[in-house]
Amino acid sequence: MTGSDTSAGTPGILLVLDGWGHAAPGPGNALTDAHTPVLDAIAAKHPSTFVEASGEHVGLLPGTVGNSEIGHMVIGAGRPLDYDSVLVQRQIDSGLLRDNPRLTEALDRLAADSGALHLIGQVSDGMIHAHVDHLHELLSIAASRGVKRVWVHAITDGRDVADRTAGHYLGRVEEFFAATGTGALATVSGRGYGLDKSGDLELTAKVSEAITDGKGATARDYQQVLAGAQNGDVWVTPTVLTDADGEPLATVHDGDTILFTNFRSDRIQQLADDLVQILTDTDVDILSLTQYDTQAAIPALVGRADASGGLADALETHGLRSVRIAEQEKFEHVTYYINGRDDRAREVEEHIRITADTAPDYVTRPEMNLARVTEAVTAAARRDDVALVIANLANIDVVGHTGDHDATVKAAEHTDHEVEKILTAAAATGRWVLLVGDHGNAERMSKPGPDGTPLPYGGHTTNPVPAVVVAAPGQLLPEHLADGGSLADIAPTVLHLLGRPSSPAMTGRSLL
Repeated sequence: MTGSDTSAGTPGILLVLDGWGHAAPGPGNALTDAHTPVLDAIAAKHPSTFVEASGEHVGLLPGTVGNSEIGHMVIGAGRPLDYDSVLVQRQIDSGLLRDNPRLTEALDRLAADSGALHLIGQVSDGMIHAHVDHLHELLSIAASRGVKRVWVHAITDGRDVADRTAGHYLGRVEEFFAATGTGALATVSGRGYGLDKSGDLELTAKVSEAITDGKGATARDYQQVLAGAQNGDVWVTPTVLTDADGEPLATVHDGDTILFTNFRSDRIQQLADDLVQILTDTDVDILSLTQYDTQAAIPALVGRADASGGLADALETHGLRSVRIAEQEKFEHVTYYINGRDDRAREVEEHIRITADTAPDYVTRPEMNLARVTEAVTAAARRDDVALVIANLANIDVVGHTGDHDATVKAAEHTDHEVEKILTAAAATGRWVLLVGDHGNAERMSKPGPDGTPLPYGGHTTNPVPAVVVAAPGQLLPEHLADGGSLADIAPTVLHLLGRPSSPAMTGRSLL
């Protein structure tokens, strides 16, 4: 094990409170409804500010809600990064996507051989994992290249947008078919099945079988599918749409092409890997809209931004050991994403993944495994060779995604309790603590549906997030943190506290 040089600065803890956004008290604000005396006190007593975590401040389109992936990437990179959704939109706006060689070659082959194009992805405008308008553009391009058979395998949302709005978005998809003159729905599946990332392959298999073989529940149209969806849009049973004789409208055949339309990789890749494995020995081309982190490389239409030169590279350059800690749900965020989507092993890095002994039930167990995260953080803080502990407290975001206000209130209260333990351990071990949200979520637990009626909302927000620095014992800090900042300023602040300069690639500034 390589040692660490911590002599030039004060060691510390970077604590990401996932989904910790800021908004005024009001209906639906689970954070202000919660009893959180510790978080309330540190914001009042220690240097603090609010930083932007959405839109162009982090590399997203203006007005786009933040998310954990881009949030951690920007925290680590020390600069805004053009997110995959932005890169796709630029390709669309410039017309470059229509001339994309990889796409046109695939479409021309389908047109010549009467093959079918299968578009698989989430259909909503939540702009977290996908955007339904990207589907419209792909349908239009397919029609312009003469592809006669285009099948859409829709994954309903209910999390990045209000629940029970799937009918609205599937209706828009039907309008796209009419406007472009091509396309039809082939399957409809809830994101609980199609975007599972827990490793539950039984959920994924139901979607794969519906897409490839037409197996599973059946319905004549999406209205019939949704009429039977008792558990909301997230858990729509994977369903095959059929003709008047009960036969599937579409299955996957040799000579077809599959194109995954999600721009965010992490939740679609389990389904993508499964379909790649199933179709290994077939003549089916598989493409993705953006670069995915799948086990087998899938050719992408749009590349990704360079995120090198960030916090992880700086720590490695200076020989500063860090320990990364998170529950399963957010483990990649404090490792892979905060490292700029670089998965190579670093000698000065240690990763601790906290896994559950039982299947998660976020509503009845909003505490999740937070106590074990705290134990790991405090154990790492006691080590003299560790310059920086980076941990994600997932509860506020993960439970917030359920849309259950009361459970999210309890999640915030559990988080507050554990933060107190971490602050106590930091003081005892001579460490500063920088607490920051990665995006908003739990401060807005309801949202108007298409007709204006308030509906439970478990998605993200465009609200700023708190940033607070609790000094180590005897450490002198400014009375206030700089205002007007963003998540891009977190890595420079961490390096400042560690007594190291910002990396040349960082455009963010220290909040101190």
